[in-house]
Amino acid sequence: MYKHLLPLFSAAVLATFTFNAAADTAEMIPPENAARFAGKDGMVCGKVEKARYAEGSEGQPTFLHMGGMFPRHTFSARIAGANRGKFGFPLETLEGKTVCVIGKIQRDSSRAEIEVSSPAGLKLANIK
Repeated sequence: MYKHLLPLFSAAVLATFTFNAAADTAEMIPPENAARFAGKDGMVCGKVEKARYAEGSEGQPTFLHMGGMFPRHTFSARIAGANRGKFGFPLETLEGKTVCVIGKIQRDSSRAEIEVSSPAGLKLANIK
């Protein structure tokens, strides 16, 4: 009696599984494309071209510039000075490494930026 519903039920289960699996894996956004995702949560991955502790700036932030050399970079991760101690290592050691920055993407003039407040927002990446 319900044999004709089995293919439909199987398709619905497969579609649900596929959707949930896709939602669990965030798409890696290159730094050059991050500005297109402003206002959304995302994961921006790329090489840290310059890591700079702006000790004399308000809030003493550390910037991880990606997508080109400073000042022509296309993306920055910004870590407030109050949050530097949470990382347990000098953030400047990330220069030259490939990292993924996770969080809400904002626009900062012509560039994109993610404010990172904890180590959970920053991951070393294995991108070739």
